[in-house]
Amino acid sequence: MTARDALDLVPFGRNNRVADACPRRVCLHIGEPKTGTSYLQGSLWSNRIPLTAQGVVLPGYNRQDHNRASRDIREARRAPSDPADSWVGEWDVLIGQALRGSGTAVISDEILAACNPPQADRALRSLASAEVHIILTVRDFASLLPAEWQESVKCRGTVPWEAWLDAVIDAGPAADRRRRSWFWTVHDTLANLDMWSQNIPPDHVHVITVPPHGAPDLLWVRFASVLGIDPDCIDLAEARVNTSLGLPEAEFLRRFNEALPEDVPYWFYTRDIKRILALDLLRSRPRQLRLGLPPNREAWAREQSEILVDGLREAKYDIVGDLDELLSAPATGSYAGPADQPPEQLAQAAVDVAAALMHCLYLEKNHPVRRRQSPGGPRKAISQLKWLVLNGPWTRRALRDASHLAAVRHLRIVIWRVLIHPARHRP
Repeated sequence: MTARDALDLVPFGRNNRVADACPRRVCLHIGEPKTGTSYLQGSLWSNRIPLTAQGVVLPGYNRQDHNRASRDIREARRAPSDPADSWVGEWDVLIGQALRGSGTAVISDEILAACNPPQADRALRSLASAEVHIILTVRDFASLLPAEWQESVKCRGTVPWEAWLDAVIDAGPAADRRRRSWFWTVHDTLANLDMWSQNIPPDHVHVITVPPHGAPDLLWVRFASVLGIDPDCIDLAEARVNTSLGLPEAEFLRRFNEALPEDVPYWFYTRDIKRILALDLLRSRPRQLRLGLPPNREAWAREQSEILVDGLREAKYDIVGDLDELLSAPATGSYAGPADQPPEQLAQAAVDVAAALMHCLYLEKNHPVRRRQSPGGPRKAISQLKWLVLNGPWTRRALRDASHLAAVRHLRIVIWRVLIHPARHRP
């Protein structure tokens, strides 16, 4: 019995659409994390207007709206001290925006892969009137595992690399590995695809392989082919690849997390410490070595890759790319782990970070950032006033706090259509 049967829900799919209706096409990019998702999302949001001219609409105002909707559908808990607005009702608002107009709407958040079956079912049922396409980007295990460990460290993790890897491998054969391990929650690819593809035709489930050796432009070409647009219609200059940390920087950050007082809340760490240390300062330092798998773990990674490739071939999904790209290649050169880094390199990383943090503090206190006012006439002034009234910080917070009410969610959808005007750019 599936989760859908247990909940006694009406099956989602083509058969329950309104007869003779022209369904809205909605592409749900559900992950996986560390598979070029940040690059793809940056490409989409920095080219919103040319994409709309191609018939592709991004609901919401920015990529954070998709993340907030993902938190809502996943029923993520919000700490009482968290200054962020409530995200209750955000999924319904985003879906309401996606279902308005014509063409293709894209929703992209890699943590949608963490949904459990009832949550995925609710997400799909909210799109019952649309032609739904599931998009999942996937990467070979040998490069995915180090990237995920680094991400865990960027999110306040303290477990050393090889201990973290052992835990992932130990949980691999378990029937409940999604519950036992965050890695398997978001990277149990075949199980996640099965969960999200209930009553969706296999050719509407698109698995995009991540090209090896860092070829982000090719990843975008593959993603654009699923959307059915010309990949050259947008400018990729502003899209940033989410680069990894060097080995000394990653080990320094892990030890920093161990020393950090426990009363520092997670939301503060994510929005300030992670942003400043992991995403700005440490990542900007010259990287000399790339973290790889220990030699005694390469065979396991290759085996997992082969299991995944065989499963994808049997599933008959739409494969965009080359499944052989998912087969982990043997490492070249000698192996060195984060714990093997010379103490002087860790000390230098700490000194550089301390100096940069003091510089940030100085700039914040003595040189506050001022927004430059761009020139414009009365028409632009009226447009800015309308935006401030309908979507200014006070209005936005008040509406979000009341979005548990259906009428408020509907009002937010109407406001979005007034401000964004998706119908003006129909192809």
